[in-house]
Amino acid sequence: MSGMQFTIEKTAPSGARAGVIRTARGDIRTPVFMPVATRGAIKAMTARDLDEIGFDIILSNTYHLYLRPGVSLLEKAGGIHCFMNYSGPILTDSGGYQVHSLSRLNRIREDEVEFQSHLDGSRHRFSPELATRVQIALGSDVLMAFDTMTPFPSEPARAREDVARTARWASACAAIWRAEGHEGTALFGIQQGGVVPELRAESTELLLALDLPGYAIGGLAVGEPIETMLEVLEQAAPLLPAGRPRYLMGVGRPEDILEAVDRGCDLFDCVLPTRNARKGSVFTARGKLVVKNATYAEDERPIDPECPCPVCRTYTRAYLRHLFAAGEILGLRLATLHSLHYYQGLMEGIRSALAEGNWPAFKRATLERLASGPD
Repeated sequence: MSGMQFTIEKTAPSGARAGVIRTARGDIRTPVFMPVATRGAIKAMTARDLDEIGFDIILSNTYHLYLRPGVSLLEKAGGIHCFMNYSGPILTDSGGYQVHSLSRLNRIREDEVEFQSHLDGSRHRFSPELATRVQIALGSDVLMAFDTMTPFPSEPARAREDVARTARWASACAAIWRAEGHEGTALFGIQQGGVVPELRAESTELLLALDLPGYAIGGLAVGEPIETMLEVLEQAAPLLPAGRPRYLMGVGRPEDILEAVDRGCDLFDCVLPTRNARKGSVFTARGKLVVKNATYAEDERPIDPECPCPVCRTYTRAYLRHLFAAGEILGLRLATLHSLHYYQGLMEGIRSALAEGNWPAFKRATLERLASGPD
């Protein structure tokens, strides 16, 4: 029933690839970064901002929207797209990560998780079936299967248990999506297995039996060393079918995105650019710049002299620093706007380099510039 189509247009020798995901709400050029609208909003941004920056898809979270404003209100509003006035594709995380990381108490059972809301302490039960039905009610374009994540570090026995449970739950999610989902939507399964290669392979084999439109790599960037993450990714990504989108969940450092693209990943999401921006730290072509620091109090340069975004064309580092020092909300908005422009520009550069056949040189030069420092 999936109307989503994925076409690979260019592949580099390393396995990096550029392509397009065609959906009913628009095309998604890959590799792509998805800004995170956790509660139906990217903090300090409007839907018009996102369109002007040029994002093809954003991410919202099932757990948070389920708790507030609630499914019934969102259904009455016509779904998450109408509610937030955003017309492009939206991917919704199933809420599995938040159930484990945010709830005060949770009990994992064979067929559900019982948890206590981080908002008011109320108790709830989330099953694969409910998580899928909530995403259907939200009107998601890409739904994620409900899973259990293996934290780092964990014993192999815990990772093996999570692999088996995640596969069972993905099967239940697939049954609901195929029976009740909207035409043209897609369900992605999530590969687990911690940092154990054979468990990653086992998880993949179980998920491939479901023949889903796309697959994600979960359980990375959860505290393991970067070197370990890349080693796992080197083995885990090629296990997934080449003709389906590969989504690396929760990875967002520019350096890590470049390395993950090199290993064949197509979709990325992270709160890093927006969360850091609200704290006065922005991304530039030459690495991270803490613009709220006193050292920039009289700096008349733009945040990034190489950036064409409206913030860099209009304001100085000194002004941004002043806004943060004075507690002005505009500082949060301008820093967020710049960092999102940077991420979109990074992804456009990646796609162009792949299309033009100069990916290795682009990757090397970009990593060198990121390491050079903004000053």
